Amino acid sequence: MATSLKIDDALKSRVQHLAAQRRRSAHWIMLEAIQQYVEREEARESFTQEALASWAAYKETGRTLSGQDVRTSVSSTPP
Repeated sequence: MATSLKIDDALKSRVQHLAAQRRRSAHWIMLEAIQQYVEREEARESFTQEALASWAAYKETGRTLSGQDVRTSVSSTPP
């Protein structure tokens, strides 16, 4: 899929400079940046959804674990 990005001259210059330093194409630098951003945001969204599900489960059941309960459980679990 071909996509074009409009970036200002200052950012374009920074990308080109970094590409030259890394001996990569500007295309590679931009693609890498987008991939890292998307992965980071997907992980953040996954964390948010997990937290919301945990909060909903807590509100429904009222069940919690103390820090000591977690430490005891982790320390008694075989490797």
